[in-house]
Amino acid sequence: MEKATGKSIFKGIAIGRVLFYKKGEQQVKRVRVEDVEAELKRYEKATETAVEQLNALYQEAVKEVGETNAAVFEVHAIMVQDGDYVDSIRNIIETQQVNAEFAVATTGDNFSKMFSEMDDEYFKARAADVKDISERIVNILTGVENTGDLGEEPVIVVAEDLAPSETVQMDKEKLLAFVMRLGSSNSHTAILARTMNIPALIEVDIKEEWDGKLAVVDGYSGTFYIEPEEEILGEMKERKAEDEKNRQLLQQLKGKEDITLDGKKIKLYANIGGVKDVTSALANDAAGIGLFRSEFLYLEADDYPSEESQFQVYRR
Repeated sequence: MEKATGKSIFKGIAIGRVLFYKKGEQQVKRVRVEDVEAELKRYEKATETAVEQLNALYQEAVKEVGETNAAVFEVHAIMVQDGDYVDSIRNIIETQQVNAEFAVATTGDNFSKMFSEMDDEYFKARAADVKDISERIVNILTGVENTGDLGEEPVIVVAEDLAPSETVQMDKEKLLAFVMRLGSSNSHTAILARTMNIPALIEVDIKEEWDGKLAVVDGYSGTFYIEPEEEILGEMKERKAEDEKNRQLLQQLKGKEDITLDGKKIKLYANIGGVKDVTSALANDAAGIGLFRSEFLYLEADDYPSEESQFQVYRR
Protein backbone atom coordinates (compact mmCIF):
# COMPACT_ATOMS: atom_id res chain seq x y z
CA MET A 1 0.00 0.00 0.00
CA GLU A 2 1.11 3.55 -0.74
CA LYS A 3 -0.34 6.63 0.91
CA ALA A 4 -0.24 10.25 -0.27
CA THR A 5 -1.74 13.33 1.34
CA GLY A 6 -3.13 16.57 -0.01
CA LYS A 7 -5.67 19.29 0.57
CA SER A 8 -9.33 18.30 0.35
CA ILE A 9 -11.60 20.31 -1.96
CA PHE A 10 -14.75 18.25 -1.46
CA LYS A 11 -15.37 15.77 1.34
CA GLY A 12 -16.43 12.28 0.37
CA ILE A 13 -15.12 8.79 -0.34
CA ALA A 14 -14.29 7.42 -3.80
CA ILE A 15 -13.06 3.91 -4.61
CA GLY A 16 -11.88 2.82 -8.05
CA ARG A 17 -9.04 2.44 -10.55
CA VAL A 18 -6.68 5.33 -11.27
CA LEU A 19 -6.62 6.99 -14.67
CA PHE A 20 -3.48 9.11 -15.03
CA TYR A 21 -4.80 11.93 -17.21
CA LYS A 22 -2.33 13.63 -19.54
CA LYS A 23 -3.14 16.93 -21.13
CA GLY A 24 -2.79 17.24 -24.85
CA GLU A 25 -0.35 20.12 -24.42
CA GLN A 26 1.81 20.83 -27.44
CA GLN A 27 5.33 22.02 -27.91
CA VAL A 28 4.74 25.20 -29.89
CA LYS A 29 7.51 26.11 -32.30
CA ARG A 30 8.42 29.60 -33.41
CA VAL A 31 8.02 29.82 -37.19
CA ARG A 32 8.73 32.90 -39.28
CA VAL A 33 5.84 33.85 -41.60
CA GLU A 34 5.94 35.84 -44.83
CA ASP A 35 2.29 36.90 -44.93
CA VAL A 36 1.57 38.66 -41.61
CA GLU A 37 -1.98 39.65 -42.63
CA ALA A 38 -2.88 36.05 -43.41
CA GLU A 39 -1.50 34.98 -40.02
CA LEU A 40 -3.58 37.63 -38.26
CA LYS A 41 -6.67 36.34 -40.04
CA ARG A 42 -5.81 32.77 -38.93
CA TYR A 43 -5.66 34.01 -35.35
CA GLU A 44 -8.95 35.95 -35.66
CA LYS A 45 -10.70 32.88 -37.09
CA ALA A 46 -9.35 30.72 -34.24
CA THR A 47 -10.64 33.28 -31.72
CA GLU A 48 -14.12 33.14 -33.26
CA THR A 49 -14.07 29.33 -33.04
CA ALA A 50 -12.87 29.49 -29.41
CA VAL A 51 -15.80 31.75 -28.47
CA GLU A 52 -18.24 29.37 -30.22
CA GLN A 53 -16.77 26.40 -28.30
CA LEU A 54 -16.93 28.24 -24.97
CA ASN A 55 -20.56 29.24 -25.58
CA ALA A 56 -21.37 25.57 -26.29
CA LEU A 57 -19.55 24.53 -23.09
CA TYR A 58 -21.58 27.13 -21.18
CA GLN A 59 -24.84 25.61 -22.41
CA GLU A 60 -23.63 22.13 -21.44
CA ALA A 61 -22.44 23.28 -18.01
CA VAL A 62 -25.71 25.10 -17.22
CA LYS A 63 -27.50 21.74 -17.33
CA GLU A 64 -24.94 20.06 -15.09
CA VAL A 65 -23.81 22.66 -12.55
CA GLY A 66 -26.25 25.57 -12.88
CA GLU A 67 -25.94 29.05 -14.29
CA THR A 68 -23.69 30.44 -11.57
CA ASN A 69 -20.95 27.85 -11.99
CA ALA A 70 -21.31 27.68 -15.77
CA ALA A 71 -20.48 31.39 -15.94
CA VAL A 72 -16.76 30.52 -15.94
CA PHE A 73 -17.10 29.75 -19.65
CA GLU A 74 -18.72 33.12 -20.32
CA VAL A 75 -15.81 34.72 -18.49
CA HIS A 76 -13.37 32.68 -20.60
CA ALA A 77 -15.11 33.90 -23.77
CA ILE A 78 -14.63 37.48 -22.54
CA MET A 79 -10.96 36.80 -21.70
CA VAL A 80 -10.33 35.44 -25.22
CA GLN A 81 -11.42 38.84 -26.55
CA ASP A 82 -9.76 40.94 -23.84
CA GLY A 83 -8.07 44.02 -25.32
CA ASP A 84 -4.67 43.61 -23.62
CA TYR A 85 -4.55 39.88 -24.40
CA VAL A 86 -5.50 40.38 -28.08
CA ASP A 87 -3.14 43.35 -28.50
CA SER A 88 -0.21 41.32 -27.16
CA ILE A 89 -0.84 38.46 -29.60
CA ARG A 90 -1.31 40.75 -32.58
CA ASN A 91 1.78 42.76 -31.64
CA ILE A 92 3.97 39.61 -31.48
CA ILE A 93 2.69 38.39 -34.87
CA GLU A 94 3.23 41.81 -36.50
CA THR A 95 6.56 42.87 -34.99
CA GLN A 96 8.27 39.47 -34.90
CA GLN A 97 6.61 38.10 -38.06
CA VAL A 98 5.90 34.76 -36.37
CA ASN A 99 3.14 32.14 -36.44
CA ALA A 100 -0.07 32.70 -34.45
CA GLU A 101 0.50 29.58 -32.31
CA PHE A 102 3.76 30.98 -30.97
CA ALA A 103 2.23 34.42 -30.32
CA VAL A 104 -0.73 32.92 -28.42
CA ALA A 105 1.45 30.54 -26.37
CA THR A 106 3.91 33.33 -25.50
CA THR A 107 1.13 35.71 -24.45
CA GLY A 108 -0.54 32.96 -22.44
CA ASP A 109 2.70 32.20 -20.59
CA ASN A 110 3.36 35.89 -19.89
CA PHE A 111 -0.15 36.64 -18.60
CA SER A 112 -0.30 33.39 -16.60
CA LYS A 113 3.04 34.21 -14.92
CA MET A 114 1.78 37.70 -14.10
CA PHE A 115 -1.33 36.31 -12.35
CA SER A 116 0.52 33.51 -10.55
CA GLU A 117 2.93 36.04 -8.97
CA MET A 118 0.12 38.12 -7.45
CA ASP A 119 -0.43 37.97 -3.68
CA ASP A 120 -4.22 37.62 -3.85
CA GLU A 121 -5.31 33.94 -3.96
CA TYR A 122 -8.26 34.70 -6.25
CA PHE A 123 -6.05 36.34 -8.86
CA LYS A 124 -3.44 33.59 -8.52
CA ALA A 125 -6.14 31.10 -9.52
CA ARG A 126 -6.83 33.11 -12.69
CA ALA A 127 -3.43 32.03 -14.02
CA ALA A 128 -5.01 28.67 -14.85
CA ASP A 129 -7.83 30.42 -16.76
CA VAL A 130 -5.38 32.28 -18.99
CA LYS A 131 -3.50 29.05 -19.63
CA ASP A 132 -6.77 27.28 -20.48
CA ILE A 133 -7.94 29.81 -23.07
CA SER A 134 -4.46 30.00 -24.64
CA GLU A 135 -4.26 26.19 -24.97
CA ARG A 136 -7.73 26.21 -26.53
CA ILE A 137 -6.72 28.72 -29.21
CA VAL A 138 -3.44 26.87 -29.92
CA ASN A 139 -5.37 23.58 -30.26
CA ILE A 140 -7.77 25.21 -32.73
CA LEU A 141 -4.88 26.62 -34.76
CA THR A 142 -3.18 23.21 -34.93
CA GLY A 143 -6.37 21.16 -35.37
CA VAL A 144 -6.02 19.21 -32.12
CA GLU A 145 -9.19 18.08 -30.29
CA ASN A 146 -9.50 17.32 -26.58
CA THR A 147 -12.64 15.28 -25.80
CA GLY A 148 -11.94 14.35 -22.17
CA ASP A 149 -12.50 10.63 -22.82
CA LEU A 150 -12.20 8.51 -19.66
CA GLY A 151 -12.63 5.04 -21.16
CA GLU A 152 -15.28 2.45 -20.34
CA GLU A 153 -15.10 2.09 -16.53
CA PRO A 154 -15.57 4.67 -13.71
CA VAL A 155 -12.17 6.04 -12.65
CA ILE A 156 -10.34 8.29 -10.21
CA VAL A 157 -8.70 10.94 -12.40
CA VAL A 158 -5.13 11.77 -11.36
CA ALA A 159 -3.62 14.77 -13.15
CA GLU A 160 -1.06 17.52 -12.89
CA ASP A 161 -3.92 20.01 -13.16
CA LEU A 162 -7.34 20.20 -14.82
CA ALA A 163 -8.97 23.07 -16.65
CA PRO A 164 -12.70 23.78 -16.11
CA SER A 165 -13.36 22.88 -19.77
CA GLU A 166 -11.72 19.46 -19.28
CA THR A 167 -13.75 18.86 -16.12
CA VAL A 168 -17.10 19.68 -17.75
CA GLN A 169 -16.39 17.53 -20.83
CA MET A 170 -15.68 14.41 -18.76
CA ASP A 171 -18.45 11.81 -18.52
CA LYS A 172 -19.83 12.27 -14.97
CA GLU A 173 -21.05 8.64 -14.96
CA LYS A 174 -17.40 7.55 -15.14
CA LEU A 175 -15.85 10.21 -12.93
CA LEU A 176 -15.33 9.10 -9.32
CA ALA A 177 -12.87 11.71 -8.02
CA PHE A 178 -10.08 14.17 -8.88
CA VAL A 179 -6.54 14.04 -7.49
CA MET A 180 -4.24 16.86 -8.67
CA ARG A 181 -0.77 18.14 -7.92
CA LEU A 182 -1.60 21.75 -8.77
CA GLY A 183 -4.76 23.81 -8.43
CA SER A 184 -6.26 25.81 -5.57
CA SER A 185 -9.45 25.81 -3.54
CA ASN A 186 -10.45 29.01 -5.39
CA SER A 187 -9.96 27.56 -8.88
CA HIS A 188 -12.98 27.08 -11.14
CA THR A 189 -12.21 23.35 -11.36
CA ALA A 190 -12.40 23.09 -7.55
CA ILE A 191 -15.69 24.99 -7.52
CA LEU A 192 -17.09 22.68 -10.22
CA ALA A 193 -15.96 19.59 -8.26
CA ARG A 194 -17.82 20.85 -5.18
CA THR A 195 -20.93 21.63 -7.21
CA MET A 196 -20.94 18.17 -8.81
CA ASN A 197 -20.35 16.49 -5.41
CA ILE A 198 -17.12 14.86 -6.63
CA PRO A 199 -14.43 14.14 -4.00
CA ALA A 200 -11.29 16.05 -4.92
CA LEU A 201 -7.76 16.52 -3.58
CA ILE A 202 -5.10 19.04 -4.59
CA GLU A 203 -1.42 19.46 -3.65
CA VAL A 204 -0.81 15.70 -3.98
CA ASP A 205 2.63 14.50 -5.12
CA ILE A 206 1.20 12.38 -7.97
CA LYS A 207 2.96 9.53 -9.83
CA GLU A 208 2.28 8.21 -13.31
CA GLU A 209 3.02 4.66 -12.08
CA TRP A 210 -0.33 4.74 -10.20
CA ASP A 211 -2.18 4.43 -13.51
CA GLY A 212 -4.55 1.43 -13.47
CA LYS A 213 -4.11 0.66 -9.78
CA LEU A 214 -6.99 0.37 -7.29
CA ALA A 215 -7.14 3.44 -5.05
CA VAL A 216 -9.25 5.25 -2.47
CA VAL A 217 -9.79 9.00 -2.10
CA ASP A 218 -10.63 10.04 1.46
CA GLY A 219 -11.92 13.59 1.06
CA TYR A 220 -12.40 13.94 4.81
CA SER A 221 -8.75 13.53 5.79
CA GLY A 222 -7.21 14.54 2.44
CA THR A 223 -5.62 11.09 2.07
CA PHE A 224 -5.09 9.10 -1.13
CA TYR A 225 -4.54 5.36 -0.72
CA ILE A 226 -3.01 3.40 -3.64
CA GLU A 227 -3.58 -0.37 -3.53
CA PRO A 228 -5.05 -0.08 -0.01
CA GLU A 229 -4.88 -2.90 2.54
CA GLU A 230 -8.06 -4.96 3.02
CA GLU A 231 -8.76 -3.40 6.42
CA ILE A 232 -8.61 0.18 5.07
CA LEU A 233 -10.59 -0.76 1.95
CA GLY A 234 -13.33 -2.30 4.10
CA GLU A 235 -13.45 0.77 6.36
CA MET A 236 -13.72 3.13 3.39
CA LYS A 237 -16.50 1.07 1.81
CA GLU A 238 -18.48 1.36 5.06
CA ARG A 239 -17.95 5.15 5.21
CA LYS A 240 -18.95 5.49 1.56
CA ALA A 241 -22.17 3.54 2.23
CA GLU A 242 -22.87 5.79 5.25
CA ASP A 243 -22.42 8.90 3.08
CA GLU A 244 -24.89 7.55 0.54
CA LYS A 245 -27.39 6.78 3.29
CA ASN A 246 -27.09 10.35 4.61
CA ARG A 247 -27.67 11.78 1.12
CA GLN A 248 -30.83 9.72 0.78
CA LEU A 249 -32.02 10.92 4.20
CA LEU A 250 -31.56 14.53 3.06
CA GLN A 251 -33.75 13.83 0.02
CA GLN A 252 -36.51 12.68 2.37
CA LEU A 253 -36.56 16.12 4.03
CA LYS A 254 -37.96 17.76 0.91
CA GLY A 255 -41.49 19.03 1.41
CA LYS A 256 -41.19 19.11 5.19
CA GLU A 257 -41.20 22.22 7.37
CA ASP A 258 -37.83 23.68 8.41
CA ILE A 259 -37.94 23.56 12.21
CA THR A 260 -35.01 23.67 14.62
CA LEU A 261 -34.72 21.17 17.49
CA ASP A 262 -36.13 23.76 19.92
CA GLY A 263 -39.22 24.26 17.73
CA LYS A 264 -38.31 27.47 15.91
CA LYS A 265 -39.54 27.70 12.32
CA ILE A 266 -36.97 29.01 9.83
CA LYS A 267 -36.71 29.43 6.08
CA LEU A 268 -33.85 28.12 3.93
CA TYR A 269 -33.12 30.29 0.90
CA ALA A 270 -31.03 29.56 -2.20
CA ASN A 271 -28.24 31.53 -3.87
CA ILE A 272 -28.65 31.77 -7.66
CA GLY A 273 -26.83 33.18 -10.68
CA GLY A 274 -29.85 33.64 -12.92
CA VAL A 275 -33.49 32.81 -13.60
CA LYS A 276 -32.59 29.30 -14.83
CA ASP A 277 -31.28 28.42 -11.34
CA VAL A 278 -34.75 28.96 -9.88
CA THR A 279 -35.73 25.52 -11.22
CA SER A 280 -33.01 23.87 -9.13
CA ALA A 281 -33.92 25.98 -6.08
CA LEU A 282 -37.55 24.84 -6.34
CA ALA A 283 -36.54 21.21 -6.92
CA ASN A 284 -34.53 21.31 -3.69
CA ASP A 285 -37.40 22.89 -1.72
CA ALA A 286 -35.90 26.33 -1.13
CA ALA A 287 -38.25 28.81 0.55
CA GLY A 288 -37.00 31.68 -1.57
CA ILE A 289 -33.93 33.40 -3.03
CA GLY A 290 -31.35 34.59 -0.53
CA LEU A 291 -28.76 36.00 -2.94
CA PHE A 292 -29.02 36.77 -6.64
CA ARG A 293 -25.64 37.13 -8.41
CA SER A 294 -26.70 40.27 -10.27
CA GLU A 295 -23.28 40.75 -11.93
CA PHE A 296 -24.32 38.06 -14.43
CA LEU A 297 -26.94 40.47 -15.79
CA TYR A 298 -23.96 42.48 -17.02
CA LEU A 299 -21.76 39.56 -18.09
CA GLU A 300 -24.53 38.07 -20.22
CA ALA A 301 -25.61 41.32 -21.88
CA ASP A 302 -24.17 43.03 -24.97
CA ASP A 303 -24.68 46.41 -23.31
CA TYR A 304 -25.42 47.72 -19.82
CA PRO A 305 -28.83 46.31 -18.80
CA SER A 306 -31.47 48.97 -18.24
CA GLU A 307 -33.24 49.46 -14.93
CA GLU A 308 -36.44 48.07 -16.49
CA SER A 309 -34.75 44.92 -17.83
CA GLN A 310 -33.16 44.28 -14.42
CA PHE A 311 -36.52 44.83 -12.72
CA GLN A 312 -38.15 42.22 -14.99
CA VAL A 313 -35.45 39.66 -14.16
CA TYR A 314 -35.84 40.25 -10.41
CA ARG A 315 -39.64 40.04 -10.82
CA ARG A 316 -39.38 36.66 -12.54
